[in-house]
Amino acid sequence: MRYDLARAAVVVEGATPVSFGTGSTTMIVLGILLNIAGLGVICWAIFRLAVFALPFFVGVTAGSCALQIGTAPLGAIAVGVISSACALVLGQYVFAFTRSALVRFVVGALFVLPASVAGYQLAAGIADAGTNAKWWHDAFALIGAVVVGATAWTRLATLQVPSSERLHGESSALRHETAKTSS
Repeated sequence: MRYDLARAAVVVEGATPVSFGTGSTTMIVLGILLNIAGLGVICWAIFRLAVFALPFFVGVTAGSCALQIGTAPLGAIAVGVISSACALVLGQYVFAFTRSALVRFVVGALFVLPASVAGYQLAAGIADAGTNAKWWHDAFALIGAVVVGATAWTRLATLQVPSSERLHGESSALRHETAKTSS
C-alpha cells in the first residue's frame, strides 16, 4: 500500500487522521515560542528606542498643546514631529560639543530619566505577569530601570559627533607621536 502526505491509509474504520499542526501540545509549544519572540521584540524595542524617550515626550506635549489651542490634527502632528526632532538634535549637539562636564551630565540626565521611567514600567509590567511577590516585582522593575537608563546613556554618548577641535588636536598629537618614533 502506498502512503503519502496527501492521503493516509485508514486502518480502523471511522478513524480520522491526526495532523501534527493542530494538536494541543503543538499549540502550547507554539504559544510559548511566540511569547518568547514577542518578549524579545519588546525588549529590543525598548533598548533601541530608549534614547528617544525625551524627544517623544517633548513631541507629544507640544502636539497636545497645539491641538488644545485650536490647531488642526495634522498641524498638531507636524508640531509634535518638528519639536521632537529639534529636541533630539539640540540635545545631541549640546551633549557632543560642550566641554563642561556639568552641562553634559544635565543633558544626559534629561535623556536618561524618561528612559529609566519607561524601563521601570516595562519591567514592572513583565514582572506582574510572572510573580506575585511585591519584593521581586520591585527588584525586577528597578533592575529594568537601571539597565534601560544605562543603555540610553551609552547610546547618547555613542551618537555624538566629534568636534573639529578634537579632531585637529588628535591629528596633531598623532603627527607629534609619529615624528618621535621616526627620529
